[in-house]
Amino acid sequence: MERQVASWLRMRGRALRLFAPASLVLAGWLAFAGSEPSSAQAQAAGARFEGVATCAGSTCHGRSEGNGAIVRQDEIASWQEPSSASGAHSRAYSVLASRRGRQIAQSLGLGAATSAPACLGCHATYVPQSRRGARFHTSDGVGCESCHGAAEGWLQVHYEKGASHASNVRAGLVPLQDLQVRAKVCLDCHYGSTKTGQFVTHSMMAAGHPRISFELDLFSALQQHHDEDADYVRRKRRTDSLRLWAVGQAEAVARATDLFARPGYGMRGMFPEFYFYDCHSCHRAITDGPARRLTFETNPGRPIPFGNPPFNDENIIMLSAVSGALAPAAGEAFSAASAAFHRAMGEDREAAQAAAVTLRERAQALSAAFAARSYKGADIHRVVANIASATTAPRFTDYAGSVQAVMAIDTLLNALVRERSVTVGAAAGIRASINRAYAAVAAPETYRPAEFRTALASATNAIGSLR
Repeated sequence: MERQVASWLRMRGRALRLFAPASLVLAGWLAFAGSEPSSAQAQAAGARFEGVATCAGSTCHGRSEGNGAIVRQDEIASWQEPSSASGAHSRAYSVLASRRGRQIAQSLGLGAATSAPACLGCHATYVPQSRRGARFHTSDGVGCESCHGAAEGWLQVHYEKGASHASNVRAGLVPLQDLQVRAKVCLDCHYGSTKTGQFVTHSMMAAGHPRISFELDLFSALQQHHDEDADYVRRKRRTDSLRLWAVGQAEAVARATDLFARPGYGMRGMFPEFYFYDCHSCHRAITDGPARRLTFETNPGRPIPFGNPPFNDENIIMLSAVSGALAPAAGEAFSAASAAFHRAMGEDREAAQAAAVTLRERAQALSAAFAARSYKGADIHRVVANIASATTAPRFTDYAGSVQAVMAIDTLLNALVRERSVTVGAAAGIRASINRAYAAVAAPETYRPAEFRTALASATNAIGSLR
């Protein structure tokens, strides 16, 4: 699955319109795509879902070309793009009928995947029959209302002359320009939630479901179907990549620890729910010979007993790095809570739950702080330097954390180009080091930690020299 990402991130490069992207590698996440209620959805609880067809008129969002006066109006075409990442949400239902989807459902005894609630919660806009309008179809996949909210209250008024974004939100439209709201909506399926069909178990992954991972800036770039023109900025303010990325990392940690602390999610029978753990710490080649060959590296950020499987801390590492750079006091408290959480994993379930709750609170506080502050180029440089610092770099011992790190550097370099702190030419010169870092995480079975850390250091040093 990790090999599928090259095309993904090429799409991201085109969306950003900056410079030729690296030969990137990660996972086909959006193929397995959905949503938990935001505050706006909660206010409109019980509102009817009207279906994609209600948005698809040529005078609305169904044009073949994005030449609308206020919004592009080709949003449906982008959502339906047959082979690109931007069309992944529309394909989410159809993959259930694929060979892979059928095999997963058969292995788990779910019956037909296309009608299994455990699958439909994320592969479609999954709502009760009583809340489906006349033009609603589950087979549409992850439709407009999965992200924008049930349309009954706002569909007929959101385009009126006197309508504003604020009035639309009051009518039930989900305020996705609020990055904390956006992150929560995405995380519902791109990490998990407590709603039906929105939690991927270790059993599902054993049956063939892709590994779950999350990065809000990347996902936003791949799914963006609007232009951030003057009108957009006036109504919603311009998106800042550092804010977007940092809030996403904080919300991902908060969601992971929230679910882990819940009795029905953190355990599976007598065993932990291994979904929360680092996959590749266990799924590596095992050898038996006279000379010991460790299948892992000691990680200074994980004070756990030797041989214990570690919690997947890819987002925790990134949040430690950004908080240490931009909110040092809160960052120290978060890092201490992170170490305490890992340590508690070697004790018992009760201790681990309590530590998870504390870590979640620290992450939520950081999310609010990052969402509220403004940013400039110097902030990006500080974060880049912190990701490669002597404190953070030794923690890149595992595949998932390393993938997050190189994605972060790529995201932040693009942000520097967009705000013209770094030229396109200078950024292109750094691309070779980023390519080497991506090559080191091309696939879990060929992951090379030392080579990765060297390449990442080369890229971050080059970015730092342009400061």
